[in-house]
Amino acid sequence: MDTYPPGDKYPDRRRRRDCIGSWQARYRDPSGKQCAKNFPISDGGKKVAEAFLDDVRSRVRRREYGDPKRGEITMSQWWELWWKAQPDRAVTTRNRKLSNWTAHIEPKWGRWRLCDLEYIELQAWITKEVKGYHTRKKVAEVLNQMLRAAVKDGRRIPFNPAADLDIGEAPAKHPDDVRPPTRAEVALIVGQLPMYYRPLVVFLENTGMRWGEATGLRWENVDLEAQHLKVKEVLSEDHGRLFRKPAPKSVAGFRTVPVTPQAADAVRAMVDRWRPAKSVTPIGEDPYDLASGELVFRGPQGGVLTRHNFHRVWVPAIKAAGLAREVKNPETGRTEWWPRVHDMRHVFATWLKDLGIDEKDTQTVMGHERGSKVTWIYQHSPADVAAKVRAAMVPETEGVRTLRAV
Repeated sequence: MDTYPPGDKYPDRRRRRDCIGSWQARYRDPSGKQCAKNFPISDGGKKVAEAFLDDVRSRVRRREYGDPKRGEITMSQWWELWWKAQPDRAVTTRNRKLSNWTAHIEPKWGRWRLCDLEYIELQAWITKEVKGYHTRKKVAEVLNQMLRAAVKDGRRIPFNPAADLDIGEAPAKHPDDVRPPTRAEVALIVGQLPMYYRPLVVFLENTGMRWGEATGLRWENVDLEAQHLKVKEVLSEDHGRLFRKPAPKSVAGFRTVPVTPQAADAVRAMVDRWRPAKSVTPIGEDPYDLASGELVFRGPQGGVLTRHNFHRVWVPAIKAAGLAREVKNPETGRTEWWPRVHDMRHVFATWLKDLGIDEKDTQTVMGHERGSKVTWIYQHSPADVAAKVRAAMVPETEGVRTLRAV
């Protein structure tokens, strides 16, 4: 540390241009670069400068030092650096993060500097301006990842102000709103579908496979003699573009699914019509020229079966079956129809529960990575619990007890 008291006490010493106060603390950062900070007399002078210098040197030795200037870049500048360094993820995951940045984070915080972000301002924004629990959850996740990386990157900021944002609680739903249709109700829906699409719905009901797993199923991965099939890839969609993913939703998605006689009949119906090839074509950029000739389930014209096109026959079918119910999503405001095609997966899980299949085995067959909330609902439905409690409270031997007027 060098001192420069006011006055011309040292006329022979060349004055430093960066010295604008009475005291200047000089130190070297972890890279060896010399840094300095000036302290005017009004700020406490020498004592304050010495205390600052001791603190900085201690942080450098502990590898906790962060150059304040590195945190002066804007959020938009940091996004460019952070986004380029992200590892390859699924296309849908990357696009969801990009959408959260462009639609929510950048318009509000893009021009702010990293060092200026404060917890209470971020909390007020996520609470008041970001609508919908699931949207807040994903936006807060991206923001947290960005700022956590800023702390790790040479401590651009000393701490992550988005680490403990409170996004509220998920909107509660009554169990009746999430229950799947019964197998008898599914039979009514199948009876109202065009003949061509009936095998697909029967197959979904009897295997519990996700839409992308079923529509991306290749004939090579089906073994009707062994009465099982392999889930190895998924047909996915992103902003209207179809593509094949070389892996299911999670590691647990790689699984063997038992094939019931009904599911086998559904597969044979489609195989007899399209005669799919047993070849295994590598996954490329264009899904149409490599998937259509090997897929078991296809559209009426032989091409890839899309969710949008199937929805055109699904909604009239559930209406004709007398089961359709309009449900307004409280977060998005969009109107959805119950039952959904995805509910066939829930029908399958409920069926396994009724058969007494162990919960762990149910998770394995369905491709759940761990005990999920959905599986828990299947295994412990409110109606079953209510019936069990009532049976314990009112044994059958007691008969029916009624009130008597006195």
